[in-house]
Amino acid sequence: LTSSISAATKAYNVLELGAKPTGLTDTSTAFLSAWEAACKTNGSASITVPKGRYLLHPIEFRGSDCNNNDITFYIDGTIVAPLDYHVLGRVDRWVWFDRVSGVTIAGHGFFDAKGTSLWNCKKGKNGDKCPRGSTTLTFTSSNNIVIKGITSLNSQLYHIVINVCKDVLIEAVKIRAAGNSPNTDGIHVQESSGVNIMNTKVKTGDDCVSIGPGAKNLWIERISCGPSHGIRYGTTHPYISSVLQ
Repeated sequence: LTSSISAATKAYNVLELGAKPTGLTDTSTAFLSAWEAACKTNGSASITVPKGRYLLHPIEFRGSDCNNNDITFYIDGTIVAPLDYHVLGRVDRWVWFDRVSGVTIAGHGFFDAKGTSLWNCKKGKNGDKCPRGSTTLTFTSSNNIVIKGITSLNSQLYHIVINVCKDVLIEAVKIRAAGNSPNTDGIHVQESSGVNIMNTKVKTGDDCVSIGPGAKNLWIERISCGPSHGIRYGTTHPYISSVLQ
């Protein structure tokens, strides 16, 4: 993917900004440095995540401080959550984009939230004392978004949430979690318009796609669901109600 980046596009490689591809050291600072630089770039910018494992703590990419509406993340590596499920479990969102415009997430890489330990906690006798969990990838109050080619693994809670967004394409995405994983909906869309979900494969323990209030002009085509529950319309799970507030 990196070789296909146009010469006119300013590229920022997280390795060059200090990220260690070992999966052992938090790379949040490098990712935010790349975002800040891309936001200050005049014209197209790309953020490259090469092959490797990148430990990432909860992170927010804010559009309110961004002057660029053409930023592409090329993800070929694996972004991994901390082993301690409390790190993500005590927040609502792992990777969060808020008020951004023109952001693309593309590549053949992975987001691995390592949700298994939290699922097991919830299934135990003291499950009500476990953290609620975190959504892997969230876009709020954003427009002109593309999510293409990536794989989301073992989310603690929902894999992808689209809330109060306009013109979103989710294509050729793979979403996987155990069939008995609780509340691991693949994609949740709410208060959003112009959302297209295409050629996507979802295998989770809950809904393949859940459609909440305020979703309109939603197109779903060539979706493979199973063992997920299918496509659910018109309900909002209490977990997601809290996350979206």
